Formats: sequence, C-alpha cells, structure tokens
Amino acid sequence: MSDTQISQLPEGLWTQPAIDASAVAELEGTDAIQRVRLPASIKYDFVPGIATTRFLRGLKEKKILGEREADSNDVYVPPRGMSPTSGKPTTVQVELPHKGSVASFCVVHIGFGVNAPPTPFVSALVLLDGACISVYGPLQEVDYDKVRIGMRVEPVWVDDDQLDTSFENIKYWRPIDEPDVDAESLKGHM
Repeated sequence: MSDTQISQLPEGLWTQPAIDASAVAELEGTDAIQRVRLPASIKYDFVPGIATTRFLRGLKEKKILGEREADSNDVYVPPRGMSPTSGKPTTVQVELPHKGSVASFCVVHIGFGVNAPPTPFVSALVLLDGACISVYGPLQEVDYDKVRIGMRVEPVWVDDDQLDTSFENIKYWRPIDEPDVDAESLKGHM
C-alpha cells in the first residue's frame, strides 16, 4: 500500500495514508457506538504574576485584596495589575470587606465534578462592597428559590489549617441579615 497525494504542492509535501477499507465490511449490520467516556487530565504550570500573587497570598490570610489605578475609584478583584478598561497600571492596594451583593445567579440542575454540591444549587456572581466587578462562587445556606438579585452575602472560609494560596479558601457564599441593595445599582458590574 502506498500513500496517496492530496496536495498540489511539489514533491507531495502533504500526504494522506492509503486506507485499507476491508475492515469496514466487517462492521456492516453492527450498532453504531453512541457515546464513549474517556478520562482526561491536563497538567500545566501557572505563573500568576505580581498582582495575582498578592491576591492569593491575601486569601491565605482571609483577606480579599483588590487593586485600583491611582486616579480612579474602580477596584478590580482579583487584580491583574492593570485596568481592563484603560490599560493603566493598578498600583493602589485595597482590602475589601467580607460582604457583597448577588449581582447575578443561576440555579444549576446538573452537577459537575467530584466536588459539586447536590443539585439543584446556586452559582452566583457576587459584587463585593467597594469592587467594580463581580467574583464567582456557589451560594449556600439558602433555598435556591429564595435567592434574589441584590441579596447581601458573606464568604464562608475553609478552616484555618486548610488555608492555602487559592480562591478555594472561600468554600461558598451565604446570606447575611442585611437589606438587599437595589438591583439597578448592580447593573454593569458583572
């Protein structure tokens, strides 16, 4: 068997192997495979940079750190070292309070991953007080049909002996006994 050329380039630079179709005849009359489930994993190294390193180290101390430009009040969390709107460096460090408001949410009916909470559960975007963009996390200790835009929440942290440089230090968010904020004030902060 020889390769067949599928390219018009000189000297057959692109080729496709010849196919032995005799095995196809043996499949006549068999049921087609509908689904194959294969485990997969990817290993990679992540270099967080200065701003994200500060943020992750803060989480290890139960601090939520953001950054802003010197001439702006927009606080970004997690920080990236520059403003996503102006491109200017975010040089001012800001420690944010452990309170926020639900800016958006979704009721999840299909679990994913081995650590997924029982379904249905709520995934929420939380706008921390003083921040201009939301952070994502699960919302618990409330029935999914009682969640509201503007609901006031706080983080629930892992135990101190489990703290690491990870956003997973915040296990989930839970409601607090404060009045909801006006939903209109949350527009544009997703």
